[in-house]
Amino acid sequence: MASSITNELAVNGIALLPDLLTADQLRAMKVGFDARLRRMRWNNSNGYEKTERYRHMVEDVLLLDQGFVDAALNPAVTIALREYIGGSFELVEAKGWKSLPTTRDFHGWHGDAWYDQNLVRDRIPREVKLGIFLTDVNSGGFVYVKGTHGTQHPRSLSQAELNRFLPDQIAHVNGPAGSAFLFDTSGFHRQSVPILQPREAVFYAYHDPSVPLQREDIEYNRYHPLLLNAAFLGQLSDEDRRILGFGNRINFRPGHQRAQQHTRFQKAIRQCHDAIVLWDEFRERVQGKLKRHKRSEKKS
Repeated sequence: MASSITNELAVNGIALLPDLLTADQLRAMKVGFDARLRRMRWNNSNGYEKTERYRHMVEDVLLLDQGFVDAALNPAVTIALREYIGGSFELVEAKGWKSLPTTRDFHGWHGDAWYDQNLVRDRIPREVKLGIFLTDVNSGGFVYVKGTHGTQHPRSLSQAELNRFLPDQIAHVNGPAGSAFLFDTSGFHRQSVPILQPREAVFYAYHDPSVPLQREDIEYNRYHPLLLNAAFLGQLSDEDRRILGFGNRINFRPGHQRAQQHTRFQKAIRQCHDAIVLWDEFRERVQGKLKRHKRSEKKS
């Protein structure tokens, strides 16, 4: 099976993975993912991040459920990746999104830029992503221009350029929850529009971590070492640990802080929260005094 997947990747840049997950795995993964979608991440409440209008982002899905780890290390995936990328590949990112219904075309055709194209000019390093739908997807699915992988450094694709491709070169991936696929990220792809129902999906990125990263991702600390849940790591092989990056410090940035945005808004929210904490503290003191006063009255 792995060789056929590798052949599909080599020829088309995309390969479907039927029956990657069991029904029980998918159900548990959905529970963990949806728990993060109940609220935005803030203070002591974990949740999703909001960086764009039509998507809620869930970072570090390997923390959420055993199924996310098992999917990332599934032999059908890792054997194909070893054949296609080489033995030095690692899992470098694991996150997902809830895409909100919209008719707006907000996510154009592109190849995923991740490496420093000024330092890496003579070749196109291979990166492959594993996509998994956590909900049924009948609209807003994944689309890919077959055969465009490895032919150019990752960039955006204009509508005029897209019109040059034949309809049968466009692969459309929709399907029920649990549908999974691998694709070479240098090929042109996108989330289709319109999105008529909310779509939940996770994406795992695999590449050789020794390839120099583009400056934007270094500053964002995008490919930081994976955050893992010890409860899910009891049955790992040596190769599994290597794929998860155990001991690899290449992309560890000591004391790294992302550039802050909306700082005035954040300051206002902090001040409001400080006022609430102060009010709760004052209320507890008043309630404590009232209780002590009532007890003293009963004794007298």
